[in-house]
Amino acid sequence: MKFKLNMIRGLGILVMLIVTNTSFAQQDPMYTQYFFNSQTINPAYAGTWNSLGFLALARHQWVSWNGAPETYTFSVQSPVRHNVALGLNVIADNVGREKKFGVWGDYAYKIRINEITSLRMGLKAGFTNYSNNFLSYVLLPGVNDPLYQSNMENKFVPNFGVGLYLHNPTWYLGLSVPKIMHQEIVSNDNPNNFSLQSDIRHYFFEGGVVIDLGESMKFKPTFLTKATTGAPVQVDLTANFLFNEKFWLGAMFRTGDAVGIIAQWVFDNDLRIGYAYDYSISKLRNYHNGTHEVMVSYELRALKERIVSPRYF
Repeated sequence: MKFKLNMIRGLGILVMLIVTNTSFAQQDPMYTQYFFNSQTINPAYAGTWNSLGFLALARHQWVSWNGAPETYTFSVQSPVRHNVALGLNVIADNVGREKKFGVWGDYAYKIRINEITSLRMGLKAGFTNYSNNFLSYVLLPGVNDPLYQSNMENKFVPNFGVGLYLHNPTWYLGLSVPKIMHQEIVSNDNPNNFSLQSDIRHYFFEGGVVIDLGESMKFKPTFLTKATTGAPVQVDLTANFLFNEKFWLGAMFRTGDAVGIIAQWVFDNDLRIGYAYDYSISKLRNYHNGTHEVMVSYELRALKERIVSPRYF
């Protein structure tokens, strides 16, 4: 009884952290295949595969645009004992000459609500190494901006985050703040002590459900709501169909930004290869050739775990 009371108090504090000061510029990397990659934004997702699993994802945004965003992600997750799971994320996010390299560890604790539904509480901690060579930018004639009088090289920015993940085999809801501390970095070489916002607090709310349409087809709608300071709230919506438990095919809509397609092939529930293509619906569509995203995941299971239920998220 005491444990449940402390748990309720802890959840209350977590929700307060998430909703306090919620004034919502997208800064963290975005993913079209977010529903298989939730660990990057929500530490409570760690352990949901119920096995040791690896995921690699490459996203090339706005192809043919020089200096467009490129994101490379590698994630690992595994249950370790009882109701505890651990995870690791390594993320390289480059935009032009701005480079961010982050390493993040995840801790998740599972609480069973009933036989099939669980609530996971997660804690994320790690750092971002930030570099930006301002001296290499070419300015317009007559422009004298103090920002471009120095470099920001290998700035170490630690942070931590929290998350909740409520799920069972056919639906999920997640709420998370992967970086709670609002961080700024200062260029010591700049005569004006120029500072730059390195970490801005982002808020994520996600969910999805699987609906059985027959023996060989399932329908999975999902959503991801993203909010941060200085930008409108953005919502990702997807509609995905699963055929014969092997092949996913779906469509995506991101408010104010893009539409796209998503496909994934599942090999024996262990190996998954996914691809997504985004087409801009904003004025930026006239200046690039779309966005490509490739994902590969693999799960290592013990012999006694070879027969498993399909995983939809």
